[in-house]
Amino acid sequence: MRALIYDGSLRLIGNHPEPSRRKGESLIRVLVAGICNTDLEIVRGYMGYSGVLGHEFVGIVEESDDSALIGKRVVGEINLACGECAYCISGMRTHCPSRAVLGILDHQGALADKCVLPDANLHIVPDGLPDETAVFCEPLAAAFEIPAQVKIDSGSKAVVLGDGKLGLLVSQVLRLSGADVLLVGMSPEKLSIAQGWSIKTKFSRELLDGGCDMVVDCTGSTEGLEKALMLVRPRGTIVVKTTVADRFSINLAPVVINEITIVGSRCGPFEPALEALSKGSIQVQEMISAVFPFDRALEAVEAASQPETLKVLVRM
Repeated sequence: MRALIYDGSLRLIGNHPEPSRRKGESLIRVLVAGICNTDLEIVRGYMGYSGVLGHEFVGIVEESDDSALIGKRVVGEINLACGECAYCISGMRTHCPSRAVLGILDHQGALADKCVLPDANLHIVPDGLPDETAVFCEPLAAAFEIPAQVKIDSGSKAVVLGDGKLGLLVSQVLRLSGADVLLVGMSPEKLSIAQGWSIKTKFSRELLDGGCDMVVDCTGSTEGLEKALMLVRPRGTIVVKTTVADRFSINLAPVVINEITIVGSRCGPFEPALEALSKGSIQVQEMISAVFPFDRALEAVEAASQPETLKVLVRM
């Protein structure tokens, strides 16, 4: 099968072995896949991963032990847990110490003609929801992890740092949760998208008011956390969404002095994400910068790495 792999170099190959499923798993024919910033960071050395890239996808189940899944369009949660350890038993499957992660850690990804995931990870895509919209489910679920972790009071002041794909999704989810949201970024084009959704925006070079109840770092840079510390109020909350290959170097004294709560936030619940996409309460179509055929996947990665680009999709 065709597959986009990273093994020290990024290559599109046509003779990669098809994945084989085990009991309790489904073989999925990928229809559409998205390129994420995490994929770009992996190519820069993040996680030390080698193999097929990609973890955002919509596909059709071709083989499964669960007959109700066969022939269905699905999206999939990316963490493959053991199901037996104390973390899994307590409901923290995404923190299973022996987990694999689709296209990120010890499990071949979805930027290929086919991929394999456990049946338990799969969610059926509602009829009428286009592939190009449903493919946003995984990153949108990551945005919905924030209200699952942190209580958001109606009218609370929230600042989202970073006007990329995740920042635009997080801004919408926080507003849906009742927060008074300000999105801060550097791109007039990206900020104008948020303005079209009636979300307040500012350029990062502008003077920003402090005293925020919550600041979410979606900058994808090591500078975001430091800026968040300048904006959050005493006993406020910083949510860190940024994953980068670079190391952070930061003075943590303000965290202690101002008694700041810092919350790491990663993967999230698919159910509210699919529901929001189906209802249209979260907008994503304006975020699609380009759709490439899979045979041009290397061009797609190059396009995704450009500063002004938002979501790049690959159609198989």
